[in-house]
Amino acid sequence: METQELSVQKSLKKFFGFDNFKGNQKAVIQSVIEGHDTFVIMPTGGGKSLCYQLPALMQEGTAIVVSPLIALMKNQVDSIRGFSESNGVAHVLNSSLTKRETEQVKSDITDGVTKLLYVAPESLTKEENIEFLQQARVSFFAIDEAHCISEWGHDFRPEYRNLRSIMEKIGRKPVIALTATATPKVQNDIQKNLGMENALVYKASFNRPNLYYEVRPKTKNVDRDIIKFIKGHMGKSGIIYCLSRKKVEELAQTLQVNGIKALPYHAGLDAKSRVKHQDAFLMEEADVIVATIAFGMGIDKPDVRFVIHYDMPKSLESYYQETGRAGRDGGEGICVAFYSYKDIEKLEKFLHGKPVSEQEIGMQLLQEVVSFAETSMNRRKFILHYFGEEFDEEKGPGAENDDNTRYPRKKFEAKEDVKLVLETIRSTNERFKAQPIIQILTGQQTTMLKQYKAENLEQFNEGADKDEKHWMSVIRQAIVGGLLKKDIEKYGVLLLTDEGLGFIEKPVSFMIAEDHDYEEEEEDEIITDQKSSGAALDKQLFDMLKDLTRKVAKQKGVPPYAVFQENSLNEMAINYPTTLDELKNISGVGEGKAKKFGKPFVEMIQNYVEENNIDRPDDFVVKSVVNKSGLKVYIIQSTDRKLPLEDIASAKGLSMDDLLTEIEHIVNSGTKVNIDYAIESVLDEEQMEEIHEYFMEAESEDLAEAIEEFDGDYEEEELRLMRIKFMSDVAN
Repeated sequence: METQELSVQKSLKKFFGFDNFKGNQKAVIQSVIEGHDTFVIMPTGGGKSLCYQLPALMQEGTAIVVSPLIALMKNQVDSIRGFSESNGVAHVLNSSLTKRETEQVKSDITDGVTKLLYVAPESLTKEENIEFLQQARVSFFAIDEAHCISEWGHDFRPEYRNLRSIMEKIGRKPVIALTATATPKVQNDIQKNLGMENALVYKASFNRPNLYYEVRPKTKNVDRDIIKFIKGHMGKSGIIYCLSRKKVEELAQTLQVNGIKALPYHAGLDAKSRVKHQDAFLMEEADVIVATIAFGMGIDKPDVRFVIHYDMPKSLESYYQETGRAGRDGGEGICVAFYSYKDIEKLEKFLHGKPVSEQEIGMQLLQEVVSFAETSMNRRKFILHYFGEEFDEEKGPGAENDDNTRYPRKKFEAKEDVKLVLETIRSTNERFKAQPIIQILTGQQTTMLKQYKAENLEQFNEGADKDEKHWMSVIRQAIVGGLLKKDIEKYGVLLLTDEGLGFIEKPVSFMIAEDHDYEEEEEDEIITDQKSSGAALDKQLFDMLKDLTRKVAKQKGVPPYAVFQENSLNEMAINYPTTLDELKNISGVGEGKAKKFGKPFVEMIQNYVEENNIDRPDDFVVKSVVNKSGLKVYIIQSTDRKLPLEDIASAKGLSMDDLLTEIEHIVNSGTKVNIDYAIESVLDEEQMEEIHEYFMEAESEDLAEAIEEFDGDYEEEELRLMRIKFMSDVAN
């Protein structure tokens, strides 16, 4: 045994140049070399791949590595070839190879050169590959990302289900299955499906003490909250996960126009762009990647400092995997998720139309996400319990590193409530999931409960004085407290533990904290956060700005509305912009106007803020992306080329009315647009002069007033065109 240990240690140095193993790598490798089936549960970044690479290099024959991701396989093959003199030491076998390349792979395996053969499960099912591998000398099978076998895993692949029979066809050899995430349910599934119930199981701790977990209510100001957060961590790398490609594109654009180096990443981008964006992030040319879940597999960037979930993911496994990409170097890793129950309801809608079993699983996984978001207990304890790991929230590593522990909620004694829940579960012979138990407690009649004659139970309607959310919280905390557990076979059915039975006989104090109610908090936030939500305007400042507008207008010889319109002044009196950069983000200002008129305005606001000791919202105005930025460029270029307005409108499928509205937006934001050529075709010089004079003298730019003034002499469209020309010439 001693010599084998020594040879494992020497091989590590020889093949990879490392002096020491991480965690339980050494024990795993010895288990594989000794020919045991081995099951490894190890968080990402723990060094899973070494667990099969090293034994493969040490043994005779070829190890077959099954992996679902082609990109990952390629990375690993390149990496192993880097440690070896021969390129044949590792190969990928898949349908993208030419006939000649496939022959080369096969001859390297036959000659005993290839130690690791990476295959996707689809390639392994092909008859010709099975026949070839039956003749080859296989050292062992490694099943990477083994959670893909389980419907309860976050990334189920039906083709993984056939692996057991294929391995038996090729000839059963030891199996090492590896996953970075497995709840007790998924673990059970993997072992059963691969026929490795007797495997030696090595489970590393899932605790990442350096990660800080926080869940925030997702309000209508979520973009602003994210920008504010990133501005507080400027220059640091971060990933933002969204569930839809559309949201990825929109958010990346919003961040870009607000001065953040962000890029989108999703499966809808062409391969070239994906590689380019990924490389820009790795090379630190971009600070933030906004991505769907497609991003991050095999990304080994150690200094990602924050991971933001714009949308809650579909399962806690996904959440753990994605947050796990932060702080891999042991440094700071902030994980912020924005939660709204409406998002969960959207995800539930997607489940409709799927097979019933899939719907049930999807709903259960979503319920766990809701529980995590709404719980007020230590979030680390909650996650680790989900993965079957105990955690001491008083003294455990990183115990204080979450929002619920830093900002604890009010606790109350729940001894009687817990006892009532446990008694109800006992009275119903442990046959129900949480929802029916809550329905019994609150006296609800459903078809299932009528059949069961639940109304005859002593506990029926006993908890009607409290709402469903309260009872869900009690059940949740009783599970984590070890008084209840969920049946692994019938996922979600509540069972009493020995401790739970003991509690019924002899109840003890059980303090629980009130859960978050993010729906209510969202309302509160809108009421109290008036400064930044646009509800409260600083009337005194607004009046001062209005006077200043008149003064500047007089100096420049233009009407006041041509300097800044009232809605822009409103926004200034809410957000207090004190630099030209901030001013240009105010709607209706833009760069042109900020330069032309802005200086005295920001100086006045700066003095006002200092004199009145105003706590300026540091969440500045968020510049929104005109999702028509392409349209804006097209309009400016087309008017420069003097294209007829009708042609510009029809090219973009717009009505004339819509096109003029777009041009008005452009001009009101401080950009010049020259439409003289269009006006000259409908009005002569005298008419143009008459309308120009009217707008110069008018109190307001209101079109209805202009129509009334000219009493039918001009069409509305003619007056609109002239107003655009006037604003472009005078105000920009």
